[in-house]
Amino acid sequence: MTGPWINLASRVLGATVVAANDESFGAKESLVVDTPAVLDPGRYHHAGEIVDGWETRRRRFDPGADWVLVRLGAPGVIRSVDVDTSHFTGNYPTHAVVEACAVPGYPDPAHVLAHGAWRTVVPRSPLAGDASNVFAVDDPALATHVRLSVEPDGGVARLRVLGDAVPDPALLDGLTVDLLARALGGVALASSDDFYTRAEVLNAPDTPRTMGEGWETRRRRDGGHDWVVFRLAAPGRPLAAEVDTRYFVHNASREVALWGKSVVGDDPHDDPHDDPHEGGWEPLLPRTSLQPDTRHVFRLLDAPEVVAVRLDAHPDGGLARLRLPGVITPTGRRFLQARRIATGG
Repeated sequence: MTGPWINLASRVLGATVVAANDESFGAKESLVVDTPAVLDPGRYHHAGEIVDGWETRRRRFDPGADWVLVRLGAPGVIRSVDVDTSHFTGNYPTHAVVEACAVPGYPDPAHVLAHGAWRTVVPRSPLAGDASNVFAVDDPALATHVRLSVEPDGGVARLRVLGDAVPDPALLDGLTVDLLARALGGVALASSDDFYTRAEVLNAPDTPRTMGEGWETRRRRDGGHDWVVFRLAAPGRPLAAEVDTRYFVHNASREVALWGKSVVGDDPHDDPHDDPHEGGWEPLLPRTSLQPDTRHVFRLLDAPEVVAVRLDAHPDGGLARLRLPGVITPTGRRFLQARRIATGG
Protein backbone atom coordinates (compact mmCIF):
# COMPACT_ATOMS: atom_id res chain seq x y z
CA MET A 1 0.00 0.00 0.00
CA THR A 2 1.42 3.37 -0.97
CA GLY A 3 0.41 6.94 -0.45
CA PRO A 4 0.26 9.46 2.40
CA TRP A 5 0.85 8.22 5.93
CA ILE A 6 -0.70 9.24 9.21
CA ASN A 7 0.93 9.84 12.56
CA LEU A 8 0.06 6.69 14.51
CA ALA A 9 1.49 8.34 17.64
CA SER A 10 -0.95 11.25 17.48
CA ARG A 11 -2.72 12.22 20.68
CA VAL A 12 -5.75 13.23 18.62
CA LEU A 13 -5.83 9.73 17.12
CA GLY A 14 -5.76 8.23 20.62
CA ALA A 15 -2.08 7.58 21.22
CA THR A 16 -0.80 7.89 24.77
CA VAL A 17 2.43 7.48 26.69
CA VAL A 18 1.81 4.68 29.19
CA ALA A 19 5.17 4.39 30.98
CA ALA A 20 8.66 5.86 31.30
CA ASN A 21 11.63 5.16 33.54
CA ASP A 22 12.16 8.89 34.24
CA GLU A 23 10.45 12.20 33.54
CA SER A 24 12.20 14.47 36.01
CA PHE A 25 12.08 17.71 34.02
CA GLY A 26 9.54 17.17 31.22
CA ALA A 27 6.33 15.11 31.15
CA LYS A 28 6.34 11.98 28.97
CA GLU A 29 2.85 12.84 27.67
CA SER A 30 4.31 15.75 25.72
CA LEU A 31 5.77 13.32 23.19
CA VAL A 32 2.43 12.62 21.48
CA VAL A 33 1.04 16.17 21.42
CA ASP A 34 0.05 17.00 17.84
CA THR A 35 1.15 20.63 17.77
CA PRO A 36 4.84 21.59 17.44
CA ALA A 37 6.83 22.11 20.61
CA VAL A 38 7.10 25.68 21.84
CA LEU A 39 9.96 27.43 23.60
CA ASP A 40 9.10 29.63 26.58
CA PRO A 41 12.45 30.35 28.26
CA GLY A 42 12.83 31.68 31.74
CA ARG A 43 9.93 29.76 33.29
CA TYR A 44 10.91 27.44 36.14
CA HIS A 45 9.30 25.10 38.64
CA HIS A 46 10.96 23.64 41.74
CA ALA A 47 12.83 20.94 39.77
CA GLY A 48 14.14 23.17 36.99
CA GLU A 49 13.09 24.88 33.78
CA ILE A 50 9.65 24.11 32.35
CA VAL A 51 10.08 22.40 28.98
CA ASP A 52 7.66 21.33 26.26
CA GLY A 53 8.85 17.75 25.87
CA TRP A 54 10.07 14.68 27.73
CA GLU A 55 13.30 15.32 29.62
CA THR A 56 15.10 13.00 32.04
CA ARG A 57 17.69 13.75 34.71
CA ARG A 58 21.43 13.59 34.02
CA ARG A 59 22.89 10.13 34.37
CA ARG A 60 26.07 10.37 36.44
CA PHE A 61 27.16 6.95 37.68
CA ASP A 62 24.32 4.94 36.17
CA PRO A 63 25.26 3.89 32.63
CA GLY A 64 22.44 2.87 30.37
CA ALA A 65 19.53 4.50 28.60
CA ASP A 66 16.22 6.13 29.41
CA TRP A 67 13.06 4.82 27.81
CA VAL A 68 9.42 5.60 27.22
CA LEU A 69 6.55 3.34 26.14
CA VAL A 70 3.90 4.65 23.71
CA ARG A 71 0.62 2.98 22.83
CA LEU A 72 -0.24 3.93 19.25
CA GLY A 73 -3.57 5.54 18.45
CA ALA A 74 -4.30 2.81 15.90
CA PRO A 75 -2.55 -0.47 15.08
CA GLY A 76 -0.56 -0.16 11.90
CA VAL A 77 2.56 -0.63 9.85
CA ILE A 78 5.36 1.84 10.63
CA ARG A 79 7.01 3.55 7.66
CA SER A 80 9.00 6.36 9.32
CA VAL A 81 9.88 7.66 12.78
CA ASP A 82 10.68 11.26 13.72
CA VAL A 83 12.54 11.79 17.00
CA ASP A 84 12.06 15.55 17.30
CA THR A 85 14.47 17.36 19.65
CA SER A 86 13.13 20.87 18.98
CA HIS A 87 14.46 23.45 21.47
CA PHE A 88 16.72 20.92 23.19
CA THR A 89 20.17 22.32 22.36
CA GLY A 90 22.53 21.46 25.21
CA ASN A 91 20.51 18.67 26.77
CA TYR A 92 19.41 16.35 23.96
CA PRO A 93 20.31 12.63 23.83
CA THR A 94 23.20 11.57 21.64
CA HIS A 95 21.55 8.38 20.32
CA ALA A 96 18.16 6.71 20.09
CA VAL A 97 16.70 3.26 19.46
CA VAL A 98 13.08 2.57 18.55
CA GLU A 99 11.44 -0.83 19.02
CA ALA A 100 7.92 -1.99 18.21
CA CYS A 101 5.60 -4.84 19.12
CA ALA A 102 1.99 -5.93 18.67
CA VAL A 103 0.00 -6.93 21.72
CA PRO A 104 -3.76 -7.46 21.24
CA GLY A 105 -6.46 -6.04 23.42
CA TYR A 106 -5.90 -3.42 26.11
CA PRO A 107 -2.90 -4.67 28.11
CA ASP A 108 -1.31 -2.77 30.97
CA PRO A 109 2.24 -1.44 30.52
CA ALA A 110 3.87 -4.19 32.58
CA HIS A 111 2.33 -6.85 30.34
CA VAL A 112 3.50 -5.08 27.17
CA LEU A 113 7.05 -4.64 28.48
CA ALA A 114 7.30 -8.25 29.65
CA HIS A 115 5.46 -10.12 26.93
CA GLY A 116 5.72 -8.00 23.80
CA ALA A 117 7.66 -9.60 20.97
CA TRP A 118 9.93 -6.58 20.58
CA ARG A 119 11.70 -5.92 17.31
CA THR A 120 14.02 -3.06 16.41
CA VAL A 121 12.60 -0.70 13.78
CA VAL A 122 15.22 2.05 14.19
CA PRO A 123 18.66 0.74 15.23
CA ARG A 124 20.90 2.77 17.51
CA SER A 125 21.27 6.05 15.62
CA PRO A 126 22.81 9.46 16.37
CA LEU A 127 20.57 12.42 17.10
CA ALA A 128 20.99 16.11 16.35
CA GLY A 129 19.81 18.74 18.78
CA ASP A 130 16.97 21.14 18.05
CA ALA A 131 16.12 19.11 14.96
CA SER A 132 13.67 16.73 13.36
CA ASN A 133 15.54 13.39 13.26
CA VAL A 134 13.70 11.30 10.67
CA PHE A 135 14.44 7.60 10.17
CA ALA A 136 12.95 5.42 7.42
CA VAL A 137 11.53 2.11 8.62
CA ASP A 138 11.37 -1.14 6.66
CA ASP A 139 9.19 -3.37 8.81
CA PRO A 140 6.03 -4.99 7.42
CA ALA A 141 4.70 -6.28 10.74
CA LEU A 142 1.84 -4.86 12.76
CA ALA A 143 2.64 -2.53 15.66
CA THR A 144 0.45 -1.46 18.57
CA HIS A 145 3.22 -0.09 20.84
CA VAL A 146 6.64 1.51 20.39
CA ARG A 147 9.47 1.92 22.88
CA LEU A 148 11.86 4.84 22.47
CA SER A 149 15.20 4.49 24.23
CA VAL A 150 17.60 7.44 24.42
CA GLU A 151 21.27 7.44 25.41
CA PRO A 152 22.48 8.49 27.82
CA ASP A 153 19.73 10.89 28.93
CA GLY A 154 18.16 14.18 27.89
CA GLY A 155 15.17 15.71 26.20
CA VAL A 156 12.95 14.83 23.24
CA ALA A 157 10.13 17.19 22.28
CA ARG A 158 7.91 14.99 20.09
CA LEU A 159 7.79 11.42 18.78
CA ARG A 160 6.00 10.93 15.47
CA VAL A 161 5.40 7.42 14.17
CA LEU A 162 4.23 7.67 10.56
CA GLY A 163 2.58 4.73 8.85
CA ASP A 164 -0.56 3.00 7.63
CA ALA A 165 -3.42 2.15 9.97
CA VAL A 166 -4.39 -1.54 9.78
CA PRO A 167 -7.64 -2.19 11.69
CA ASP A 168 -8.90 -5.59 12.80
CA PRO A 169 -11.84 -6.32 10.46
CA ALA A 170 -13.46 -8.57 13.06
CA LEU A 171 -14.13 -5.48 15.18
CA LEU A 172 -15.98 -3.80 12.30
CA ASP A 173 -18.32 -6.60 11.24
CA GLY A 174 -21.96 -5.54 11.32
CA LEU A 175 -21.15 -1.94 12.18
CA THR A 176 -21.74 1.37 10.46
CA VAL A 177 -18.41 3.18 10.47
CA ASP A 178 -16.88 6.38 9.14
CA LEU A 179 -15.33 5.14 5.89
CA LEU A 180 -12.94 8.13 5.97
CA ALA A 181 -11.72 7.50 9.54
CA ARG A 182 -7.96 7.85 9.96
CA ALA A 183 -7.88 5.09 12.56
CA LEU A 184 -9.27 2.70 9.94
CA GLY A 185 -6.93 3.83 7.16
CA GLY A 186 -8.75 6.70 5.43
CA VAL A 187 -6.39 9.36 4.07
CA ALA A 188 -6.48 12.53 1.97
CA LEU A 189 -4.54 11.83 -1.23
CA ALA A 190 -4.57 15.17 -3.04
CA SER A 191 -6.16 18.60 -2.98
CA SER A 192 -6.34 21.66 -5.17
CA ASP A 193 -5.11 24.14 -2.56
CA ASP A 194 -3.69 23.99 0.98
CA PHE A 195 -2.86 27.69 1.23
CA TYR A 196 -3.89 28.32 4.84
CA THR A 197 -4.42 24.82 6.23
CA ARG A 198 -4.02 21.35 4.74
CA ALA A 199 -7.00 19.36 3.49
CA GLU A 200 -5.83 16.34 5.50
CA VAL A 201 -7.45 17.92 8.58
CA LEU A 202 -10.90 17.20 7.12
CA ASN A 203 -10.91 13.59 8.37
CA ALA A 204 -9.23 14.31 11.70
CA PRO A 205 -10.98 12.30 14.42
CA ASP A 206 -11.51 15.21 16.79
CA THR A 207 -14.05 18.01 16.90
CA PRO A 208 -12.64 21.35 15.68
CA ARG A 209 -12.30 24.10 18.25
CA THR A 210 -11.43 27.02 15.94
CA MET A 211 -11.53 27.87 12.24
CA GLY A 212 -7.78 27.26 12.19
CA GLU A 213 -8.40 23.54 12.69
CA GLY A 214 -10.33 23.22 9.42
CA TRP A 215 -9.39 23.33 5.72
CA GLU A 216 -9.12 26.83 4.28
CA THR A 217 -7.92 27.69 0.78
CA ARG A 218 -7.08 31.05 -0.75
CA ARG A 219 -9.94 33.06 -2.24
CA ARG A 220 -10.56 32.00 -5.83
CA ARG A 221 -10.79 34.71 -8.49
CA ASP A 222 -10.79 32.44 -11.55
CA GLY A 223 -14.31 31.01 -11.56
CA GLY A 224 -13.13 27.50 -10.70
CA HIS A 225 -13.54 25.47 -7.54
CA ASP A 226 -11.43 23.59 -5.00
CA TRP A 227 -11.42 19.84 -4.42
CA VAL A 228 -10.06 17.06 -2.21
CA VAL A 229 -9.63 13.36 -3.03
CA PHE A 230 -9.80 10.79 -0.22
CA ARG A 231 -9.00 7.10 -0.23
CA LEU A 232 -11.44 5.19 1.96
CA ALA A 233 -10.25 2.84 4.66
CA ALA A 234 -11.67 -0.03 2.55
CA PRO A 235 -14.23 -0.44 -0.22
CA GLY A 236 -17.59 0.48 1.23
CA ARG A 237 -21.08 1.76 0.60
CA PRO A 238 -21.62 5.24 2.04
CA LEU A 239 -25.00 5.91 3.65
CA ALA A 240 -24.61 9.60 4.50
CA ALA A 241 -22.20 12.51 4.25
CA GLU A 242 -21.53 14.86 7.15
CA VAL A 243 -20.19 18.20 5.94
CA ASP A 244 -19.21 20.45 8.82
CA THR A 245 -18.54 24.18 8.38
CA ARG A 246 -18.18 24.80 12.11
CA TYR A 247 -16.32 28.07 12.93
CA PHE A 248 -16.33 29.11 9.26
CA VAL A 249 -18.64 32.06 9.82
CA HIS A 250 -17.71 34.39 6.95
CA ASN A 251 -15.76 32.14 4.57
CA ALA A 252 -17.43 28.74 4.49
CA SER A 253 -17.71 26.96 1.15
CA ARG A 254 -20.98 28.02 -0.47
CA GLU A 255 -21.75 24.63 -2.05
CA VAL A 256 -20.29 21.13 -2.18
CA ALA A 257 -20.67 18.05 -4.37
CA LEU A 258 -19.46 14.52 -3.63
CA TRP A 259 -18.25 11.91 -6.13
CA GLY A 260 -17.24 8.26 -5.71
CA LYS A 261 -14.77 6.00 -7.50
CA SER A 262 -15.43 2.29 -7.90
CA VAL A 263 -12.96 -0.49 -7.14
CA VAL A 264 -10.40 -1.11 -9.88
CA GLY A 265 -8.34 -4.32 -10.07
CA ASP A 266 -7.69 -6.98 -7.47
CA ASP A 267 -6.19 -4.64 -4.85
CA PRO A 268 -8.45 -1.63 -4.30
CA HIS A 269 -5.49 0.44 -3.11
CA ASP A 270 -3.18 -0.30 -6.04
CA ASP A 271 -4.66 2.67 -7.92
CA PRO A 272 -4.86 5.68 -5.56
CA HIS A 273 -7.38 7.53 -7.77
CA ASP A 274 -5.84 10.89 -6.95
CA ASP A 275 -6.58 12.56 -10.31
CA PRO A 276 -9.86 14.50 -10.11
CA HIS A 277 -9.92 15.02 -13.87
CA GLU A 278 -9.83 11.39 -14.95
CA GLY A 279 -13.04 9.53 -15.75
CA GLY A 280 -14.98 7.05 -13.68
CA TRP A 281 -16.31 9.32 -10.94
CA GLU A 282 -19.95 8.62 -10.03
CA PRO A 283 -22.15 11.24 -8.32
CA LEU A 284 -22.91 10.61 -4.63
CA LEU A 285 -24.22 14.05 -3.62
CA PRO A 286 -25.27 16.66 -6.20
CA ARG A 287 -24.08 20.23 -5.84
CA THR A 288 -25.71 21.27 -2.57
CA SER A 289 -25.87 24.57 -0.69
CA LEU A 290 -24.22 24.93 2.72
CA GLN A 291 -24.78 27.22 5.67
CA PRO A 292 -21.88 28.77 7.56
CA ASP A 293 -20.91 27.48 11.01
CA THR A 294 -23.18 24.44 10.63
CA ARG A 295 -22.93 20.66 10.82
CA HIS A 296 -24.83 19.29 7.81
CA VAL A 297 -25.90 15.64 7.40
CA PHE A 298 -27.05 14.47 3.96
CA ARG A 299 -28.46 11.00 3.28
CA LEU A 300 -26.90 9.26 0.27
CA LEU A 301 -29.55 7.12 -1.37
CA ASP A 302 -28.53 4.04 -3.38
CA ALA A 303 -24.84 4.92 -3.29
CA PRO A 304 -22.58 2.42 -5.09
CA GLU A 305 -19.59 0.62 -3.60
CA VAL A 306 -16.63 3.00 -3.77
CA VAL A 307 -12.99 3.02 -2.73
CA ALA A 308 -12.30 6.76 -3.12
CA VAL A 309 -14.35 9.97 -2.89
CA ARG A 310 -13.85 13.47 -4.23
CA LEU A 311 -15.28 16.51 -2.52
CA ASP A 312 -15.79 19.57 -4.72
CA ALA A 313 -15.99 22.85 -2.77
CA HIS A 314 -17.55 25.82 -4.60
CA PRO A 315 -16.12 28.34 -5.10
CA ASP A 316 -13.29 27.64 -2.67
CA GLY A 317 -12.55 25.71 0.49
CA GLY A 318 -13.77 26.64 3.94
CA LEU A 319 -14.70 23.39 5.69
CA ALA A 320 -14.09 21.98 9.16
CA ARG A 321 -14.66 18.22 8.81
CA LEU A 322 -15.98 15.58 6.43
CA ARG A 323 -17.41 12.25 7.64
CA LEU A 324 -18.76 9.42 5.51
CA PRO A 325 -20.86 6.99 7.58
CA GLY A 326 -21.33 3.70 5.76
CA VAL A 327 -20.77 -0.04 5.71
CA ILE A 328 -17.73 -1.98 4.60
CA THR A 329 -18.69 -4.29 1.73
CA PRO A 330 -17.62 -7.94 1.38
CA THR A 331 -14.88 -6.75 -0.99
CA GLY A 332 -13.71 -4.34 1.69
CA ARG A 333 -13.84 -7.05 4.37
CA ARG A 334 -11.64 -9.35 2.27
CA PHE A 335 -9.24 -6.50 1.60
CA LEU A 336 -8.89 -5.64 5.29
CA GLN A 337 -8.50 -9.29 6.24
CA ALA A 338 -5.74 -9.78 3.68
CA ARG A 339 -3.89 -6.71 4.94
CA ARG A 340 -4.21 -7.82 8.54
CA ILE A 341 -2.86 -11.28 7.75
CA ALA A 342 0.04 -9.79 5.75
CA THR A 343 1.14 -7.84 8.83
CA GLY A 344 0.99 -10.88 11.13
CA GLY A 345 -1.96 -9.45 13.03
